[in-house]
Amino acid sequence: MSSFAVFGITFGVIFLAELPDKTALASLVLGTRYRSSYVFAGVAAAMACQVALALVAGRLLALLPHRALEAVVGGLFVLGAVMLLLHKEDDEEEGEGRTPRSDSFWRVAGASFAVIAIAEFGDLTQIATANLAAKYGDWLAVGLGSWLALCAVSGLAILGGQKLMQRVPLHVIQRGAALIMLVLAGISIYSAIAG
Repeated sequence: MSSFAVFGITFGVIFLAELPDKTALASLVLGTRYRSSYVFAGVAAAMACQVALALVAGRLLALLPHRALEAVVGGLFVLGAVMLLLHKEDDEEEGEGRTPRSDSFWRVAGASFAVIAIAEFGDLTQIATANLAAKYGDWLAVGLGSWLALCAVSGLAILGGQKLMQRVPLHVIQRGAALIMLVLAGISIYSAIAG
């Protein structure tokens, strides 16, 4: 599979999975309180750290024998799809945390970084990024696709996420991402069985 195709798959899966996430909500809240460019700088840096951690995890998964790797990746995609389908819209806003004391760049960007880094750690999109990195072995395409998708969702949330959610029902977004993950799970599980 070409790097462009891997990038496209990764971007699509991560973008859809991140839309209904609490990280997007935290970005929206921070963006309404502080200068959006400062918030985005902190969010983008946090997402880069999270993607790097996911790529390392994916590299470790890739050390498994091929059939075992496909089975693990398939199982994790099924888990991700189930998490999306069972996601409740009224989850607590855990990502808000502390707000900066002033509007300086470093305080706003630093607070945004901390809030998003904590909210995103071990999140569905981080697990999906690790799975995609292990499955395709194209670390650059997966890393760039994942990071750009995460930044795109956060950017949309910061600049006007409420309007998107008014036009596209949350359950449609969640089901779309879950369907894509189930298809990827099916492909991985078939590959593990077929050898």
